[in-house]
Amino acid sequence: LPLVEVEADHRRHAVVEQSIAELKSAGLAHLPSGRFMANAAWLALTVLAHNLGRAVGLLAGGRLARATAATLRTTLFTMPARLVHSGRRRRLRAPERWPWQTEFDTAMTAITALPRPA
Repeated sequence: LPLVEVEADHRRHAVVEQSIAELKSAGLAHLPSGRFMANAAWLALTVLAHNLGRAVGLLAGGRLARATAATLRTTLFTMPARLVHSGRRRRLRAPERWPWQTEFDTAMTAITALPRPA
């Protein structure tokens, strides 16, 4: 094959390998049992969680738009915040100098702007 086609095929393969590596770092490393249906459910939940995490990373933009699942877990999903109630409203109280505040706010703004299902 021409070099251009071989390189394109190699890049497609690398994307698949990277996705498999990210899934193994998340939930596929420890499948729960030797039962097929339990493993199928675990796989579906792992892929769903991975895709939702990637969507939040894309909505956050900036440095996290192309971040790995592990980076998203350590930056956005393990946010050092408290859920506080005041004035009959719930708010997240984050540290003042949290380095990922801008990306978190961007993602939350985009998520809350999504239309509600009918």
